[in-house]
Amino acid sequence: MALLKAKEKKERALGVKLGLKAHRCDSPKCAMVRRPYRPGPHGKSRQKAPSEFGQQLAEKQKIMFSYGLREANMRKMFKEALHKKEAVTDTIVNLLERRLDNAVFRMGLAPSRITARQYIGHGHFLVNGRKVNIPSYQVKANDVIAVKPASKDILIFREVSESIKQYEAPTWISLNKEKLEGKIKSLPRDVEIPFDINLVVDYYSR
Repeated sequence: MALLKAKEKKERALGVKLGLKAHRCDSPKCAMVRRPYRPGPHGKSRQKAPSEFGQQLAEKQKIMFSYGLREANMRKMFKEALHKKEAVTDTIVNLLERRLDNAVFRMGLAPSRITARQYIGHGHFLVNGRKVNIPSYQVKANDVIAVKPASKDILIFREVSESIKQYEAPTWISLNKEKLEGKIKSLPRDVEIPFDINLVVDYYSR
């Protein structure tokens, strides 16, 4: 319960749904629905406009909380992206979306990235037939991600078999709902993200 409240506070503080609590985020129980204001005794009071640095920091935190990254991971990723020939924003989105935990989430095989990380850490997923238990593993085009055969009879994946029937995967993923597996068709594209990457680029360019 304490962990759940901590996640709710993160979203309320940033003023945006980040999908940290799986299905709860889409229900009336969502903290952003019940209490759409910042946490704390002065949360309902009018807030002054954030400074430029404050905006950059908020956007950085949105990415960190959404994808479960640490400061060291963020700094390394943005520094590397700044030295590539491709557009920095495209590079960042590519690196974030190609994380194995995100791919599992995007395939509908886990209700949130947090849950996907747990499933991967427990060894429930295969990449091209081999077990991978590293959530940050970078998937590539033509990689096949599947629930391990021995795990399909576990209750959580029997429930996934039902919930996934109505799910539509992103265009860059081919999903086989019966086999509980997906194939990376291409680099991530047409990805809608609830944060401004350019502000985070400015943060790490200081």
